[in-house]
Amino acid sequence: MANKLLIKVREFSRSSAIIFVVLFGCVSLFADMTYEGARSILGPYLKLLGGSAALVGFVAGFGELIGYTFRIVSGYLADKTKRYWLLTFVGYAINLLAVPLLALAGNWLLASVLIVTERFGKSIRTPARDAMLSYARTKVGSGWTYGLHEAMDQIGAVLGPLIVAAVLFFKNGDFRLGFVVLLVPALISLTLVIVGQMLYPNPSELEVNKLEMETKDLGRDYWIYMAAVGCVALGFADFPLIAYHFQTKSMFSESMIPLLYAAAMAIDAVSALFFGWLYDRVGVKSLIYATVISACFAPLVFLGGVAAAWAGVLVWGIGMGWQESIMRSVVSDLAPGNRRASAFGIFNAGYGILWFAGSWALGSLYDLSLAGSPPLIALSALSVAVQLIAIPLFAYLGKKKAA
Repeated sequence: MANKLLIKVREFSRSSAIIFVVLFGCVSLFADMTYEGARSILGPYLKLLGGSAALVGFVAGFGELIGYTFRIVSGYLADKTKRYWLLTFVGYAINLLAVPLLALAGNWLLASVLIVTERFGKSIRTPARDAMLSYARTKVGSGWTYGLHEAMDQIGAVLGPLIVAAVLFFKNGDFRLGFVVLLVPALISLTLVIVGQMLYPNPSELEVNKLEMETKDLGRDYWIYMAAVGCVALGFADFPLIAYHFQTKSMFSESMIPLLYAAAMAIDAVSALFFGWLYDRVGVKSLIYATVISACFAPLVFLGGVAAAWAGVLVWGIGMGWQESIMRSVVSDLAPGNRRASAFGIFNAGYGILWFAGSWALGSLYDLSLAGSPPLIALSALSVAVQLIAIPLFAYLGKKKAA
């Protein structure tokens, strides 16, 4: 198991670690402005190019599947080569530059390739980036590190679609110009990655000086945690299913649904900060509280009226916030330094695949409910029950850590 000692000899101040986290937060802010801005109009754009609804669903789902599963490979490469900055920059370059290139797509096939390419780029850079962020956590706090990063990330996720909406409003629905405008935040994000590499060429030096044993095993607790996270992912529906329900039941107008999503993203940012703060104070117990809250989204969304639906969307946003922040915090605390990128890659891949499977299963149940059996109460009950299975697993990890 242990065959070598890793010694951190240089120590940065806490303020340096905070600057590093904020810098990466800015990278993600402008990156999300780019690809979330694009994602807000990809469906209509593919339709304009001759694509069908089935094509839109397939391309979006396949892109996400590639974007999650390849992280196992990119995480392994990051740990093996230690070229964290190179993989991060290459991933961001592919991820972001594919967006303005959509303006040049003359048909749905080329546009589809670029959409999947954008997700592939994200899969390359995410494990390496998350591993580098983990080095700042010993000074800033694991929860606060990923909570602040997720909050800044979501600011970009709100601003990007608003920018694109403004372009479409003032330029009579010019989709291509919308993609071209997104080149600006893309270049800003890439520039900030270069600045980060110049300022912090060896991010591992941010970690508090300590002796750490190298290991090839991620450990039993890591896999128990993966099982718990898998339960949450299986029961947590993607927003398109929620939007589909709202439109099917005529609960909200088509123009109102994007505003609901924007509200969820705003709550996501606040939730990430709060639960990041809470994790640094009570540890894994914070995941229990968060799971209980976010598991309530399905009954509110699918069984209630308009007021309950609004509450359900906000609860869904809370779930997104803690899943994108403190879930990563636990990975950074459980994984050894020499396997951290691999741990993030496996975690992201497993989470993404199970979320995809769960959303598909819940969507299938919804179709059955429209046919008369089973009712939506069965869908809601399944969503809640599967997520709550994670609670005893989180409790076990919390007690073990306390001991």
